[in-house]
Amino acid sequence: MIRSVRSPQGASRTTRKAALGLAATALAVSALPATALPAQAASDPLARYHHQHLDWKSCVRGQDDTTGKELEQAGAQCADVTVPLDYTAPDGRTITVAISRIRATDTAHRVGPLLLNGGGPGGQTLGDPPWVRQAMKDVGARYDVVGVDPRFVGRSTPLDCHWPTGSAFRSPGFDRAGFDRMTAFSADLAQRCRQHAADVLPYATTRNTARDMDVIRAALGERRISYLGYSYGSYLGEVYTTMFPTRVDRVVLDGVIDPDRYSPRLLRGTEQANRHALKGWASWAAARDATYGLGRSRGAVLAAVDRVQAAAARTPLRIGDHRVDEHVVPLIVFNGLSQDNDSAYGDFAQAMRDLSRAADGHRVTASPWLADALAFLLTGNDSPYGSVQTAILCGDVAAPRDPEVYWRDIQKARARDPLLAPVTNNLNPCAFWDPPRERPTTVRDDLPALLVNATGDPRSTYEGAAAVRRAWPSSRLVTLRGADQHAVYGVYGTPCVDDTVNAYLATGRLPATDITCAARVP
Repeated sequence: MIRSVRSPQGASRTTRKAALGLAATALAVSALPATALPAQAASDPLARYHHQHLDWKSCVRGQDDTTGKELEQAGAQCADVTVPLDYTAPDGRTITVAISRIRATDTAHRVGPLLLNGGGPGGQTLGDPPWVRQAMKDVGARYDVVGVDPRFVGRSTPLDCHWPTGSAFRSPGFDRAGFDRMTAFSADLAQRCRQHAADVLPYATTRNTARDMDVIRAALGERRISYLGYSYGSYLGEVYTTMFPTRVDRVVLDGVIDPDRYSPRLLRGTEQANRHALKGWASWAAARDATYGLGRSRGAVLAAVDRVQAAAARTPLRIGDHRVDEHVVPLIVFNGLSQDNDSAYGDFAQAMRDLSRAADGHRVTASPWLADALAFLLTGNDSPYGSVQTAILCGDVAAPRDPEVYWRDIQKARARDPLLAPVTNNLNPCAFWDPPRERPTTVRDDLPALLVNATGDPRSTYEGAAAVRRAWPSSRLVTLRGADQHAVYGVYGTPCVDDTVNAYLATGRLPATDITCAARVP
């Protein structure tokens, strides 16, 4: 699945999610106040959006709102920005996009707003300004740090297809019967979206999200914005700077997606990086066999993972109230492989220990990380997240519609990696989606951005970042060598990367050359 970056201190640094999009909840329809507009706005069809008044208020929504309290403690305020549902009909239906802002305190040296996107697609970013502001150190005082829940996400106008899962992704299993089950599963998810949200599905796209960003820029009263985007957020940044090239200042893209490879099948090609990350974790777990009991060598740990998958194919594993089958086990493994640190490795090792015990017939209560992953995959708790993610992927680029295309790719991929390659090559609801309304964005080739990527990133692979660097001579690439890490700046914790990004944000000058940083020594 595609991850969106979360707080380094929070419950999850990356989302762990993927699914199908839109809400039966009625879309908010708001009327903008009648205000006197500048004369030059008369020819601007979006004038009433660009010149709207933002009502800044407390971010706290109720006693249990942890995100709101963290924002308030950091000095942030929140507002709703009204945008058109359909930019070709700006006088029609409207929706709201929720934003948060920590204002610059060094007003004498203020640069302007820094808009954030933590990826997904479908990830919430409204709560991210406090930890990003902390990662920026002294330079953060010169920026208004702005978190955005993109259209249909989080506190923005919601979308929900009412799925029984938070993820459209599944493994096809071992045989054609399993693939056929997942084909029916994907078709059902697509049908649920048509049933609950057909009127808004066409407008859940990256290009519309970029248009929303430019309305936010104007509503903030700014000529230009700077931008920090992680994972899918890197693609959003590529699209925004292509659509609005004169309105960007400093751009940082971390976990870089190659726009030429962006599609509903963007996980294809990550097999080698995911297998490398799995081997790295297995070595870590083998060194801690006394704690997790998965085996005393890397090979033994990997064999334990395969044994769990084989057992789940025979009979679904009982984990609390859940039944975990061959279509779900590989997703649990996939979700365990994006963060290169002891805490994340330990969570995943405990989950595999739980699954291994279940495979042996024991009654198991899931550890916290596994319980969260199973709730995401096997209940509708996170249906809105998966709904938006899938709607955007399907709405941006058309996917092959013939299931046989996917079946052939899966069969070829099994030889490379029988556990994870079938996941990355499997079909999803986009095979049953209506065609996109717009052509995919042809991203400009002169983007002056600072690119950041780890060599072992299992989501946004290093090969993609290197391809983007070659395509954009005016950019620079900061490489974190030797880490199987998705999202680096402010997350992984290496001064070499963080200081390079902060120097660029402070001066606006890219490094003279590409920079390579070493991973932490265990």
